[in-house]
Amino acid sequence: MFRTALRNVLAHKARLLMTVLAVTLGVAFVAGTLVFTSTVSAAYQNSSHKSFDEVDVAIRGGDPRTRTRTTPKLTRELMDRVARVPGVQSVTGVVSGFTAVAGKNGDLVGQGWTTQGANYVATGGARDARYPLKDGRAPHGPGEVVLDAKTAERAGYRVGESVRLSVDGPVRTPRLVGIFTTDSGEVAAGGTLALFDTPTAQQLFGMPGEFSEIDVKAAPGTSQTALAAAVGKVLPKELRTTTGRSLADSQAVMAESRTTSLQTTLLTFAGIALFVAIFLIANTFTMLVAQRTKELALLRAVGATRRQVTRSVLIEAFLVGLAAAVAGLVGGIGIGAAMRPLTSSFGNGGQTLPEGPLAITPAAVITSLVVGIGITMLAAWLPGRRAAKIPPVAAMSSVHAVATPRSLVVRNAFGALITAAGGIGVLGASGSTLDDGQMPMALSGAVLMTGVLVLTPLLSRPFIAAAAPLLRAFGVCGKLARENALRNPRRTAATASALTIGLTLITALTVVGVSSERSIDQKATAALSADYVVRMATYDPLSGTVEKRLGKVDGVSAVSPLRAAPARIAGRDTFVSGIDASTIRSLLRPQFTTGSLAGFGGRGIIVAKDTAQERGWHTGTTVPVTYPDGTQGELTVSGIFQRNDLLRGIVLDTRTLDPHVQTATAEQVLVKTEGGPSDTVKRNIAKALGDSPAVLVQSKQDVSDSIARSMTMMLNILYGLLAMAVLVAVLGVINTLAMSVAERAPEIGMLRAIGLDRDGAKRMVRLESLAISLFGGVLGIGLGVFLGWAGTRLLASDMPGFELVVPWGRLALFLTLSAMVGMLAALWPARRAARLNLLNAIKAE
Repeated sequence: MFRTALRNVLAHKARLLMTVLAVTLGVAFVAGTLVFTSTVSAAYQNSSHKSFDEVDVAIRGGDPRTRTRTTPKLTRELMDRVARVPGVQSVTGVVSGFTAVAGKNGDLVGQGWTTQGANYVATGGARDARYPLKDGRAPHGPGEVVLDAKTAERAGYRVGESVRLSVDGPVRTPRLVGIFTTDSGEVAAGGTLALFDTPTAQQLFGMPGEFSEIDVKAAPGTSQTALAAAVGKVLPKELRTTTGRSLADSQAVMAESRTTSLQTTLLTFAGIALFVAIFLIANTFTMLVAQRTKELALLRAVGATRRQVTRSVLIEAFLVGLAAAVAGLVGGIGIGAAMRPLTSSFGNGGQTLPEGPLAITPAAVITSLVVGIGITMLAAWLPGRRAAKIPPVAAMSSVHAVATPRSLVVRNAFGALITAAGGIGVLGASGSTLDDGQMPMALSGAVLMTGVLVLTPLLSRPFIAAAAPLLRAFGVCGKLARENALRNPRRTAATASALTIGLTLITALTVVGVSSERSIDQKATAALSADYVVRMATYDPLSGTVEKRLGKVDGVSAVSPLRAAPARIAGRDTFVSGIDASTIRSLLRPQFTTGSLAGFGGRGIIVAKDTAQERGWHTGTTVPVTYPDGTQGELTVSGIFQRNDLLRGIVLDTRTLDPHVQTATAEQVLVKTEGGPSDTVKRNIAKALGDSPAVLVQSKQDVSDSIARSMTMMLNILYGLLAMAVLVAVLGVINTLAMSVAERAPEIGMLRAIGLDRDGAKRMVRLESLAISLFGGVLGIGLGVFLGWAGTRLLASDMPGFELVVPWGRLALFLTLSAMVGMLAALWPARRAARLNLLNAIKAE
C-alpha cells in the first residue's frame, strides 16, 4: 500500500502542487515566526545580562513624580553608609531619565525605543569605567554632554559640536565633549544614551541632591546574595535591595514577554492561514479520491481492507505534508533571518534590534514538521475514510457519485444547531462587559463561523439561483457555469469557504476599527475647547516652564497644564489631576451629570462619574485629603462629569495642588488662541519651545488625524497578516477549478465537439469561478458585519457613546476584490479547459 500511495503522489504531482504550496506557506509563516522571535528573545536576554555586568546589588528609589514626603531618598549620605558595609568594593550613584536626542536634520534619533539620559561619574578626575571614552573627555557643567558612539554616528555629531536634545520639552543645546562605548542592551536595540555630570543630571531629572539608583559592586569573594543581605541591614525599611542577576533576569523576562506577545499574534494569523488550507487539502483529496474510485474499488476487490485503503490515502497525505513541511521550514528560516533587518529598515531614527546569531530551536523544527504533516493528514482523513466505506461494486458502477439526501440532511441539521448556538453565544457575549465578554465572544464567533461553514452547501444553492439572471446574460456559457456550480454543492462550498473565512475576519476587523476610530475621535475632541494640545511625543511629562513660555506667545489667550500627582483621598492612595480653574472654561467642556464648574477651585473639586459611583460620592460630599508633602485638608465635590480622554478621576485646581508637589510637571498643556488655530500661531508655539522634535503641538484636527493614522496603520498590519489566508484561499479556487476541469474533460470535450469554441470554454470556467468567489465574498462580508456589530456592542459597554459605523465603501471594495480573486484564479484552469484535445477528451476510458 505504501508503494501504491507513493505511485499516486508521483502520478498527481501537478494536482497536488497547490496543496503543497498552501501548506508550505502556512508552515513558513509558523517557522519564520518561531525563528524570528527566538532570535530576538535570545539577543535581548544577552543584552540584558551585559547591561548589569558591573552591578552586583542595586538600590532603587521611587519615581520623583510619584514620591511623597515620607518616601526615603537616595542621598550621598546613604551612599557613604553603604560604602562602609563589609564586602562592598565600590558604590556608584545613578541618576537617569528620559532624554530625546535629535539629529542635525531635526528628527529624533531612536524614536520608539529607550531614549535615556544619565550621569557620568568622574570622581577625582577618574573616568567612569561603565562608559569607556572613545573620543574627547568627561562632561563638566550644564553646557556639556557626552553621547554613545552609535547615537553620535546616526545623528552625525562630532566632538565640539552643539547637540540638540530635550529632557522635558524645551530644546537644550549643550556642547558634545566626548563619545563613549557601551554594552547597554537598550543602546544595542536602537536606543540613545546621553550623559551629563552628576549635578546637571540631578537638576535635569528633577532630583537635586538625590539619585534614582545606587549600584554596588561586590569585593572579590563576596556573592551577590550575601552582599544584598548585608546592604539591606543599613537601609531604611522602605527600601529594598535587588541583585544584579535578578535585575538582568527581570529585564530578560520583560523582553521575553514582548516577543511572546508578538509570537502569539503572528501564530494566530498563521493558524488562520492553516485553517483555510484545511479546506483546500480536503477538497483536493476528495476530488483525487473521487477520480480514483474505480482504482480503489479494484484494490478492495482483490483483498485490500477498508483500513488499508484509508491508510493508503493517509500515506499520500503524509508524503505531501512532509514535503510541504520541509519546504516551509526552509522558507521559514529564511523569513526569520530576513525579518530582523527588514524590521529595522522600516524603523524610524535608525532603530535596530539587538545583535545575535540566528536561533533555530528544536521546538521550531519539530513544530513546523508536526503542523505541516498533521494538518495535511487531518484534512485528508475524512476523504480517505469516505472512500474506504464505498462498496466495491457500487464504486465500479459509479452509484456513489452523488451524496445521499440523508447525509445532506444530517449535515444541514448539524450545521443549523452549531450556527444557532454560536449566534446565541455572540448575542449573549455582546451584551456583557468588555472584561467578561471578550473570551466568550471569540469562542462564540468561532462556533458561529464553523456552523455557517457546515451550512455552506445549503446556502450556496439559493445564492447561485439568485445569480442565475446575471449568468443567463452570458448565454449558454452562463447556464453551464451555473449548473457546474450547483452540481456538487459540497465542492462549491469547500472552495468558497476558504475565501469566506478571510473576508469574515477582514470585514469584522474593518467594522470594529472604523467604529473605534470614529468613537475615539469623538471622545478625544468632544470635550476640547482649546485650540492646541502640547505634549511630549513619548508621553513623558513636560517641564513646568513650558506653560510659562506658552503664556507669553503672541496670539495665546489662555493656557493651563494638566498635571498628575499622587495623593491620599478618603483613606485611599490615588492619582489626582490638576487644571487651572481660572481658564478651564476656555479650554474644556466637561459634560456634567450633576453640579457644574461654579464651585470648582480652592477646596472645590470635580469628579468623573465612574469614580464617584465607585466611591459613593455625590455633589456636596466632603472628603479628607493628604497631599504629596503630607499636608492634610478637606475637599468638596462641586460637580460630577462624564469621563473623557482629557479629564478623568479626581480633578483639583492647580493653585490648590501646586504648593504640595515637589516638581510641577504637566502631562499636557492646553492652549487657547485669540483668533483660532492658524499656521502662524502654531509656528510661534513651536518656536517658543525651540522647535523641539520631542514635543507635539496638535490642533483638534491634528488629534483626529493622528487617531485616523494609527487606526489605519493597525488595520493595514492586520490586512497584511490576513493576506496569507486570502492567498491560500486563491490557491484553493485555482486548484479546485483545475481539478474540476480535469474531471470534466470528457464533458468539456463533447461541448467543444458540438460547437463550443475556446473562448466559450474559457468563459464558462471564469463565470463558474466568479459565481463561487462572489458567494464566498457575500457570505464572508455578511458574517463579518454581524460579528463587527457584536464587537462594537461589546466595546460600547466600556466606552459610553461607542457607535456602529458600517464602512459601505470598503465593503463594496472587498466584494469587488472577491470578484477579482475569482477572475484571476480562473485564468490557468480556463486556459487549460480551452486547450483540451477534443479526441483525447471524449474517447472512452
